[in-house]
Amino acid sequence: MEGQVEISKSSPLTEVVSVGEWMLTLLISAIPVVNLVMFFVWAFGAGTKPSKANWAKASLIWIGIIIAVYIVTAVFILGSLFFFFGARD
Repeated sequence: MEGQVEISKSSPLTEVVSVGEWMLTLLISAIPVVNLVMFFVWAFGAGTKPSKANWAKASLIWIGIIIAVYIVTAVFILGSLFFFFGARD
């Protein structure tokens, strides 16, 4: 039909991520510095399966939220410490 794009169901990008691949992915994501690099590769790489790419993007969003919460908490704690123990006139 005119104007319709045929999508192959066996396309490598629409394949399901296997259990073994998920286990390797979770193992790599547990390594501290490597996980951040791999999250960006999986999230924005060209050959990544959509489910893994979405998972990596969601993980990066959560990492950003956690870092923001840590920064806000540190500012409040350090601010209160400087207020109570800082130099007074």
